[in-house]
Amino acid sequence: MTAVAPDAERMFPGGLDIEVSRVVVEADGIPMSALVSSVRRPRAVILALHGGAAMSAYFDNPERPRSSLLRTGAALGFTVVALDRPGYGSSAPYAEQLNSHDRRVELVYAALDAVLGDAPRGAGVFLLGHSAGCPLVIRMAAQPRGTELLGVEIAGSGMRHHDYMLGFIDERQRDTSVPVRPGRGLYDLLWKPPNLYPPDVVGGAHFASATPGYEGAVGQEWFTEFPLLAARIRVPVHYSLGDHEKVWRTDREAMTEIGSLFTASPRVELLKLAGSGHNLSVGTTATAYHLRILSFFEECVVASA
Repeated sequence: MTAVAPDAERMFPGGLDIEVSRVVVEADGIPMSALVSSVRRPRAVILALHGGAAMSAYFDNPERPRSSLLRTGAALGFTVVALDRPGYGSSAPYAEQLNSHDRRVELVYAALDAVLGDAPRGAGVFLLGHSAGCPLVIRMAAQPRGTELLGVEIAGSGMRHHDYMLGFIDERQRDTSVPVRPGRGLYDLLWKPPNLYPPDVVGGAHFASATPGYEGAVGQEWFTEFPLLAARIRVPVHYSLGDHEKVWRTDREAMTEIGSLFTASPRVELLKLAGSGHNLSVGTTATAYHLRILSFFEECVVASA
């Protein structure tokens, strides 16, 4: 991995000239792949976990460096590791061995340790999860090792479905033979209105992936287990939704309900990002989103000193 000195000024005039490396490490006998932007003396480390039917490239589009969490994070002094979640990337052939929640938690922690090796971690580690990556982040933070974390960000997730999503679920339950085609259904939930995303990003072709079989069960268990796990998290939590989110409700009541679940957390911040849809890290406001999250992480670093 190439270490890169932070230079925040580069992100404004002409993009982010920061190297992002793809690495594959072995964790508990499973090959795990990741994208990494490393800093010689990091403020801290950010472990980012993508959502469903995606890969780590969700957090880095070389054609749009200003929208990259890995490049923006490194420019501001953070080492960023975007891991392909268990069952994705290099570990896809081993998906049938990864049905256990505890196994996936252990595997991700082991993969992070393998990626970082002896490299400095600064003040510590933050977790960031998007959409279907949030259950894994919450489980990791609720484990005993989670008390060592600096903080957690979860985005594109929730407890109460948006009316649009409820309509989609109802249609699928009434007729499971109806295919999910571009221009309707799932596509509309994740990628509309189209002006929220650069034209070449809509549909997510550069980070799309097949989904491991265990993902469906995780989604069904989420509503029962999320409140129980959230109550065990003892580090600062940041929760984000786009104001045009169509999968989850974004009203004050629904977002406040999520925040209230983290009863043991010393600090909970809620963000409803204007001009944003479900895929916060690839939209036209991706830079704004990443800067908001990095600001929260920076505050946690200062508070930990």
